[in-house]
Amino acid sequence: MSENKKPLPPVWDDDDLPEWTEDQWDRAEIRHGDTVIRPASGTLTKRGRPRSANPKQQVTLRLDAVVLEKFRSMGPRWQSRINAELRKALGL
Repeated sequence: MSENKKPLPPVWDDDDLPEWTEDQWDRAEIRHGDTVIRPASGTLTKRGRPRSANPKQQVTLRLDAVVLEKFRSMGPRWQSRINAELRKALGL
């Protein structure tokens, strides 16, 4: 019987690692032994979207089944469409 084996991870050599930028050093955690002298601020890589000035908030909301079904049938981003319709109804 043949076994499914996962491929081995590549062997890393210190020469293969990219150099850190000044920005990464500025955001990195600094330790002396087990003592944190300065905690990290953010991540070492900048990924994802920038933070919104007006972030949305998660809420629990009860809607009629037919309303929810109609918005979901319109496809992805149905929650954003509900938000847009509420903004329009409020004149925002």
